[in-house]
Amino acid sequence: MAKLLLNLRNVPDDEADDVRAMLDAHRIAFYETPASAWGIIAGGIFVKENAEIAEAKRLMADYQAQRSARVRAEYAAARRDGSAETFRTVLREQPLRVALTVLAIICLLGLVALPVLLLRG
Repeated sequence: MAKLLLNLRNVPDDEADDVRAMLDAHRIAFYETPASAWGIIAGGIFVKENAEIAEAKRLMADYQAQRSARVRAEYAAARRDGSAETFRTVLREQPLRVALTVLAIICLLGLVALPVLLLRG
């Protein structure tokens, strides 16, 4: 029976491509389910054979450790040279988006506080 190896929700395309290439390189049989049109199902990469699941999980753990180290190093380098995204750069590049987000947060906090205010009075 097939087992889910990687849920594709919020997975970047390059990471999914790397996982597919890794499984192909190690000759592990897999298949992929696509995401649904309405976003209810995210899709996933499944290992076909039960005997290969342990090996696929071990390879996935190694890959994720390597990717994590690489991405952390890239982020540290970006922070050192000043090219990392910060709140200030987002505010400068997309002020309307930031303003709408702050407004939405204030509205949601108001909705959460509304029952307390109504029960108090």
